[in-house]
Amino acid sequence: MIGIRWSRLALLLVFFAIFSGSSSSLNTDGQILLEVKSTLNDTGGRLTSWKASDETPCTWTGIACDSANGRVESIDLTGFAVTGDFPNGFCRISTLKNLSLGFNNLRNRLVSRDLALCAGSLRLLNLSNNYFVGPLPELGSEFTTLMTLDLTMNNFSGGVPDGYGRLPAIKEMYLVGNLLSSAFPAILTNLTTLVVLSLAYNPFKPSPLPPEIGNLINLRILWLSNCNLIGSLPESVGGLVELRDFDLSQNGLSGVIPSNISGMRNAKQIELYANHLSGSLPESLGNLKFLTYFDASQNEITGSLPETLAGLSLISLNLNENQMEGIIPPVLEMNPSLTELKLFMNNFSGQLPRRLGRNSPLQLLDVSSNRFEGNLPPDLCSMKKLQMLIVFNNQFSGELPESLVLCTGMQRIRIQNNRFVGTIPPAFWGLSRVNFLELSNNNFEGSISPQIAGARSLTQFLISGNNFSGTIPPEMCSLSLLYVIDASRNHISGALPSCLTYLKGLQKLNLQENQITGELNFSSSISSWKELTELNLSKNRLSGSIPSQLGYLPVLTYLDLSDNLFSGEIPSELANLKLNKLNLSDNELVGRIPSGFDTPFYISSLLGNPGLCTTKGKNFPLCSPFDSGAIRRHAKTAWILTGVLSIVAVIFFVTSLWLYRTRYQQEGGMDEIDRAMIGRAIRKTRPWKQTSFSRVGVAEEDVMACLTEENLVGMGASGKVYRARLKTGESVAVKRLWDAGKPETELGFRAEIDTLGRIRHTNIVKLLCCCVSNEVRLLVYEFMENGSLGEMLHDRPDEKVKGRAAGGLPKELSWERRVRIAIGAAQGLAYLHHDCVPPIVHRDVKSNNILLDGEFNARVADFGLARILRRRDAKDADGDDGRMSEVAGSYGYIAPEYAYTLKVNEKSDIYSFGVVLLELVTGKRPIDPSFGDTKDLVKWVNQECFSGGNAAAQVDHILDSRIPQRFHGEMERMLDVALLCTSALPINRPSMRKVVELLRDVRKPRIGSRRN
Repeated sequence: MIGIRWSRLALLLVFFAIFSGSSSSLNTDGQILLEVKSTLNDTGGRLTSWKASDETPCTWTGIACDSANGRVESIDLTGFAVTGDFPNGFCRISTLKNLSLGFNNLRNRLVSRDLALCAGSLRLLNLSNNYFVGPLPELGSEFTTLMTLDLTMNNFSGGVPDGYGRLPAIKEMYLVGNLLSSAFPAILTNLTTLVVLSLAYNPFKPSPLPPEIGNLINLRILWLSNCNLIGSLPESVGGLVELRDFDLSQNGLSGVIPSNISGMRNAKQIELYANHLSGSLPESLGNLKFLTYFDASQNEITGSLPETLAGLSLISLNLNENQMEGIIPPVLEMNPSLTELKLFMNNFSGQLPRRLGRNSPLQLLDVSSNRFEGNLPPDLCSMKKLQMLIVFNNQFSGELPESLVLCTGMQRIRIQNNRFVGTIPPAFWGLSRVNFLELSNNNFEGSISPQIAGARSLTQFLISGNNFSGTIPPEMCSLSLLYVIDASRNHISGALPSCLTYLKGLQKLNLQENQITGELNFSSSISSWKELTELNLSKNRLSGSIPSQLGYLPVLTYLDLSDNLFSGEIPSELANLKLNKLNLSDNELVGRIPSGFDTPFYISSLLGNPGLCTTKGKNFPLCSPFDSGAIRRHAKTAWILTGVLSIVAVIFFVTSLWLYRTRYQQEGGMDEIDRAMIGRAIRKTRPWKQTSFSRVGVAEEDVMACLTEENLVGMGASGKVYRARLKTGESVAVKRLWDAGKPETELGFRAEIDTLGRIRHTNIVKLLCCCVSNEVRLLVYEFMENGSLGEMLHDRPDEKVKGRAAGGLPKELSWERRVRIAIGAAQGLAYLHHDCVPPIVHRDVKSNNILLDGEFNARVADFGLARILRRRDAKDADGDDGRMSEVAGSYGYIAPEYAYTLKVNEKSDIYSFGVVLLELVTGKRPIDPSFGDTKDLVKWVNQECFSGGNAAAQVDHILDSRIPQRFHGEMERMLDVALLCTSALPINRPSMRKVVELLRDVRKPRIGSRRN
């Protein structure tokens, strides 16, 4: 019986074991993963496949297991949009070899004990593109298997721990784009196993490159760009025999390039640009037989181009902005690989190699600002690859090669300031992809071919200072992207084609010093020139009357019609313009000078018109009271004068009563500071100093009286902005700066007037004047009826400020207007970056600083943080070297590298503008609660676009739902531009000039696009 009972018990145990095995729960590795998941915020929804009902985690997203034992070997959550602290629980999986958590929102400090459990088996640790702060975690020899460490693009600060120099198996170390500020970590030169060392874009304390760098005999990639390296290149770099990529650009290195650099016999790329290197290029560079990219531009290198270097099969050779001289070795023309040759701003001379381009797929040739002479090589376009031909400021001569018409992909041609002669091949005028054509100051002749109709990408047409003749072909009127025409100082004749007014984007038309005849017979359509800022038709043979419609062009600031045969009276409508320059001299104008121009300021602008008369008796004869229409005018004047006197009496009474109530009534709508300020201004107890930058009459008392809460239209970090209506009926915007007299206020005030006081552009807000007293700083601008882009995009109707135009602002912007605003703002910034000398960086580009006029034209505004950029070796009067004392700008718009280097350049503006483009595409603010813990539009968009899954659906999800779906294709194209502008690495961001080109293409359908 006992035996039977034991048998039954054993059988039950067997059944229990079988039953237990058939319902086994998730294994240990899976339980650890689920436990760690509970500590993270899965905002991307990518961890939904992690389920407790599974037996193993080996099929889960981001998990890989050893096929032999089923243990977890790899956790790869790259781009999963997870948020939280570092998930140290993952290290409890003893078999873990690969831990990749890049492109997420992990934050806070990363302490050594969090990684300690990973020390035994981990081979790869990738925590790049997160938000970790504080010092780097300690790692040492206990990480015996660690081969790859990637902590790129975080906010780690301080120094590199010594333990990093004792990692026994390390092969790849990436610390790019952090806040590391100690001396360059020489300890890393102990790591003889290293294959990749990338420390670029860290604000290290100025330090030399350690001479022990030559110990890294296995190194293939050395990326130390922008690391504050100083001193000379150590001779030991010649010991880096396995090196393929050597990048020490954008540092402060000096001295000569050592000749034993040829020891890097496997080098393919050497980047040494933007340093202070001097001396000649070593002949030994010719020993680097695998070298394909060499860039030593923006240095102080002298001597000639070594024939040995020119004889290599280089793809790219950049030696621009040095002090080199001599001829270009003919052997360069034999290169079968050369695609980019940049030698501009040197002292090279002689002729370019005769057969340059015959054997090479040349795409970019820039040899401008040298002393080259002779003909251009005839075979530059033999392989039909050339896109940019830039040879200006030399002594080239002869005719243009016929072969240039083969360059159907040509985009930019700048050959001005040379000695070219002959006619332009007809097909050259019509190259379809050329967007910038500059032939100025040569000796070209012949006419502009009608084939120019094919140049449909052309934006700037600059041919001044030649001998071109014939007429302006009407085919130019079809070039809808054209916004600058400068054909001055030629022999162009005939009448102006009336269809020029079809060019609605035209900003500058300069045809002075030609032989143009006829009348301006397109008066009725001049109004389409809403973006025209400059019109110069001087020194021609134009006749007839001056069109009064010119007076209604909204942004015209430069008008020169001098030295022609214009007759009739000066249209009084011209006084409506806000002109920086007016010249109507030396014509046949007659009659009374309009009151707006009958001032000493305009005397020189009107001389040479004997038929003009004045009411003031200076420089021109007095108008006769019996001249044509004078009697009627006098009668009309009498009636007007009577009415005006009556109105003045009423205004005087009302004003007196208003001032009385303002002075003594406490609830009059003004705060105490405003009342005191108005009182002081009216009583003149503290004198004002006014500086005008435009001919708009602004009286201080009129401005002061408008600084009330009822007229408040905006408020920002620098002060309040009010709408002021002048006696003329015109409205202006008045910015009253906070805390006048404080150093930071004075700095912003000076920056604003120094910048806006000297520049004029249709897409930059115009500063009219400034008013200064002991206690107040006022800046007066043209008034923008539609407020700021930020208000348009983001404010609810009840958030609109009270002083805005009646009816409030539209609740949303159409897509067409958004594209127009983006292009306009980009043009304004491109002007600051590329056309101002020296360039200007705005430093506070944001949607609230892009203002919109009544036609939704964009104006870049608020230059209180602007800085003028100088060469890297120059300082201004205050000793400014381009580095700011603190981070300036607005949260959500600040470029990542600017936040820790504090160095300003155009790339920081481009990043900020990219954020503005993201606002236009998504309709979201730069910082929005809907992003969860991310709170950053750039990060949110990148996660939504690049976290896997259905890309098209994800892009649709982020597009502004207020825009109809038919525009989604165009919105995606603008999104592409925005992502380029907000690239984490500054070097990857396009120039603002390129951004303008890309935005102009947004509305063009693309073949193969998901939506056209």
